[in-house]
Amino acid sequence: MSDDQPHDPEQNTQSEPLSRAIGDRYLTYALSTIMNRALPDARDGLKPVHRRILYAMRELRLSPTGAFRKSAKITGDVMGNYHPHGDAAIYDAMARLAQDFAMRYPLVDGQGNFGNIDGDNPAAARYTEARLAQASEALMDGLTEDSVDFRPNYDGTLTEPVVLPSAFPNLLANGASGIAVGMATNIPPHNLHELIDACLHLIKTPEARDDTIAALVKGPDFPTGGVLVESAESIAETYRVGRGAFRLRAKWEQENLERGQWQIIVTEIPYQVQKSKLIERLAELIQTKRIPILADVRDESAEDIRIVLEPRARNVDPEQLMAALFRVSDLEIRFNLNMNVLIDGRVPKVCSLKEVLRAFLDHRREVLVRRANYRLDKIAARLEVLEGYLIAYLNLDRVIEIIRYEDDPKAVMIAEFKLSDVQVEAILNMRLRALRKLEEIELRTERDNLLAEREGLQAMLDSDVLQWAKISDQLKEVRNLFGKSSPEGQRRTVINNDAEDIAPIDMDAMIEREPLTVILSKMGWIRAMKGNQPLDAEQKFRDGDGPGLAIHAETTDKLMIFASNGRFYTLPANNLPSGRGLGEPLRLMIDLPNEAEVVTMFPWRDGQKYLVASKVGDGFVVGAADILAQTKTGKQVLNGDALLCKPVAGDHIAVVGTNRKMLVFPLDDLPEMSRGKGVRLQKFGSGGGLVAPDTLSDATFITLAEGLSWPMGGGKTRTESDLSEWLGKRAGAGRMAPRGFPRDNRFA
Repeated sequence: MSDDQPHDPEQNTQSEPLSRAIGDRYLTYALSTIMNRALPDARDGLKPVHRRILYAMRELRLSPTGAFRKSAKITGDVMGNYHPHGDAAIYDAMARLAQDFAMRYPLVDGQGNFGNIDGDNPAAARYTEARLAQASEALMDGLTEDSVDFRPNYDGTLTEPVVLPSAFPNLLANGASGIAVGMATNIPPHNLHELIDACLHLIKTPEARDDTIAALVKGPDFPTGGVLVESAESIAETYRVGRGAFRLRAKWEQENLERGQWQIIVTEIPYQVQKSKLIERLAELIQTKRIPILADVRDESAEDIRIVLEPRARNVDPEQLMAALFRVSDLEIRFNLNMNVLIDGRVPKVCSLKEVLRAFLDHRREVLVRRANYRLDKIAARLEVLEGYLIAYLNLDRVIEIIRYEDDPKAVMIAEFKLSDVQVEAILNMRLRALRKLEEIELRTERDNLLAEREGLQAMLDSDVLQWAKISDQLKEVRNLFGKSSPEGQRRTVINNDAEDIAPIDMDAMIEREPLTVILSKMGWIRAMKGNQPLDAEQKFRDGDGPGLAIHAETTDKLMIFASNGRFYTLPANNLPSGRGLGEPLRLMIDLPNEAEVVTMFPWRDGQKYLVASKVGDGFVVGAADILAQTKTGKQVLNGDALLCKPVAGDHIAVVGTNRKMLVFPLDDLPEMSRGKGVRLQKFGSGGGLVAPDTLSDATFITLAEGLSWPMGGGKTRTESDLSEWLGKRAGAGRMAPRGFPRDNRFA
């Protein structure tokens, strides 16, 4: 600490509002993340870590035709010289640049295990080797010719390029993805031949319409192939606004077998889908019988992908089978496009396809001009030396005499021949073998060639037309290297603009209809036994467990679970565990909270209505369509502590509370709702002191003319025909239940 600063910390402290302090620091962090980590540069399509990896490999002279070096060495150089972050993050970034299933045009040539499409991770950096790929040379062509700016590295000991010269639009060719603070980017790979065609058209017609550009760039071209199922209008609109989504499907074919049998062979899967997880998902669909028309799945992949799908029967329509699989598995995905990039390395912006190509072309023009100026400076320096050589040849004897006899030959030659310091130094450093007559002729030829080259460069710098013509020639050279003329340049993703969605098939119709007896134990273990077993039959349970609920159903039914938290859960009956065992926990199949209990269980019936009621005596009628849940989390219907759910029947409803008071009122007094608390069914006292408040005990539907019946035991039933004493309005207190009514205050 310097002497002029106070030593008391309190005198060295500045106060500012916490919100401003946090805001300023968070803004600094956000800008750093956006510019230096997450978003790619529109000019070369690279993030700083990728740019530094390629530059460090170039400094190590790892050319595409040279030897490989250990990845650990490359990672160490990148981390020590340019990118002071974790070596694991650097190696992961480098490994992705070498993956031909992740990069459309890999920038790194890897040797060893760099991961695979199954999702396996690359081997450790000490086991793999790498060098630059040919595409990387095109990205860095002219880097030493002052084509881009350089900046100091993190510790100021070296310099690194701010951006690469980039001979092709790498941002679109290889795509990019990243998440920053408050923004993200996701750009798919494209075909380089189509991109260069669009660039050439944009050079000829700077005001070209977005639709014209989209017609040249037909859509993404993923390294893993697949089928793009989008209309041309949708693709053009997505490229115009820079946001949207592409629907990508696996590529498949039907393979015929003997005796009329057939199977489906999947040869290409969607981009960024891990094959191993896809196989697991398909196997899960078979195990849970969600796609009952699918019998088996096998992975017979070697170098190429070959996933075999066997149908349940040969009369299954393969189009219908694949349509069903597209809906429930990653055989079809939606790849979201968000063309959020850094313009000129500084401004994040969501760009259209045309704007991204324009940013690349403007960058190429700047690179061209800077390289031309750099070359002009080199030509001027060389011409100066050549002029000095020619003067020396014309006065060769005098030059030799000066060198032999003068004490300061440099000063004498400058004074006598009007030479510059650079020219004299070149003459004094000339070898004796260069004094041949032939060398003089070569120097004159070289001077004439340089003068012609300088004239051409100067003319190009003075003409926009010549500049764009030169850029066009450069792009055509790149197209010849990486375009359709090379095997790697052929389009891999098939675009199907006219694909029609196959009408969904009724999966329930594909399930064989069989009777079931569903048993739910007291501790929540569920199973399904074949056939309609007696509901009161003795069953085996785990130690400490016992009978809970048992119902008859069918394999085609949707099983509804109503819980005390007021939520309905849906389970396909054909997916229930077999009754041969002791079942599986229900809570593993649905997201039922630990504090919630199962109230009732029944098969869903279309058009049926149900009464739902809470313990405090509130309830309403809900339709079957409003209780069907689509997810494991269920569907919230009743707000409150649920007590019962019963199918609606008859014309009146009878309710009884724990105070043994019963009330009968018309069913029409109950509203039909899809969700809520409901209305009061019966009025209860609030208790008081140590007395618990009265609550609803049970409810049932009756036909008033037939009266109310309840079991008496011993197989006998009692019927109360005249219910006028208990008939009243909804929300009344009711009167004491009839003589002989069950002591548990339940109707059945």
